[in-house]
Amino acid sequence: MSLVLTTDTVPDQEKVAYWNDAVSRALVPVTVAPRDGRRFDGRIASDCLGYLRVSRMEADAGRVSRTPALIERSPEALVAVGLLVSGSATFIQDGRRAEMAGGDLVFYDTARPFSFTYPERFATHVFQLPRHVLGVADGDIRRVTGTAIGTAHGLGAVLRPFLATLADAAPSYPAAVGHRLAGHVVDLFATLITDQALRDPDDGRDHLVLSVRDHIDRKLGDPSLSPESIARAHHISVRYLHRLFEGEGITVSRLIQQRRLEACGRELARRGRVTPTVSAVARRWGFVNPAHFSRAFRAAYGVSPREWRTLHLERGEDEQPAGPTLT
Repeated sequence: MSLVLTTDTVPDQEKVAYWNDAVSRALVPVTVAPRDGRRFDGRIASDCLGYLRVSRMEADAGRVSRTPALIERSPEALVAVGLLVSGSATFIQDGRRAEMAGGDLVFYDTARPFSFTYPERFATHVFQLPRHVLGVADGDIRRVTGTAIGTAHGLGAVLRPFLATLADAAPSYPAAVGHRLAGHVVDLFATLITDQALRDPDDGRDHLVLSVRDHIDRKLGDPSLSPESIARAHHISVRYLHRLFEGEGITVSRLIQQRRLEACGRELARRGRVTPTVSAVARRWGFVNPAHFSRAFRAAYGVSPREWRTLHLERGEDEQPAGPTLT
């Protein structure tokens, strides 16, 4: 049975809060901010076909964001595929920016921060499934996330009508049929990911970028982590390292700071029997200068580290400050 949530009968002053809860229930926890405070309406319907969740969403202009704090609430690793049916969108993840038009596909990972900005009313279909069922290397998945995939030719042209029909007919499929269809979707998504990875002319470059990103994530707590130390670990020059990241939408130094701030934000928001000091959290994630950490955190999150902690521990997580905005 479909989960259908709509603002049609919700009072205007309650629509934004209702819509935030509706989208978070149907997809994953996110924040939705309507554009320019205009009148807002939205509708989302969601069905489960085995382990595949299919959602059909239509709403007015706005921004949908998934922050590190929201990821902390629902850490399950899901791969999502969005098919933009109408309107346009700008999608950002991992420093990559994808400009989408009607008919385009985009892969994204719900375990990492992302945002969609819709400048006008739009309609989209969203397909979510556990990352592990794809049977595709994490590196290949990461290489295609945040990239708009056209559907005018190739595998995209095969997928678009299939996914559109699947979304429209999802409520009508018996459970046994739904399970089989989920398996077919997994095969198609895995094939598209592999195809996109193999057709990339910068295959070696992208693998090196992924290696650098993984190295950064493993070494976040090391205060000596820097472009120089990363270059040494990968046997390349600092100049070449910076060249690798020219197409990533973020510099190496800013990526290090972004990932450290995300880690600090998650730890500061976490409830526990023992509450570490803000300075201890900062040191644990590689910040050696408390004043620099406080300035960087406020610039990224819009509040101080202590205010961020208070918002989470005293008021809960229904209203989240924006996540890091370094890119």
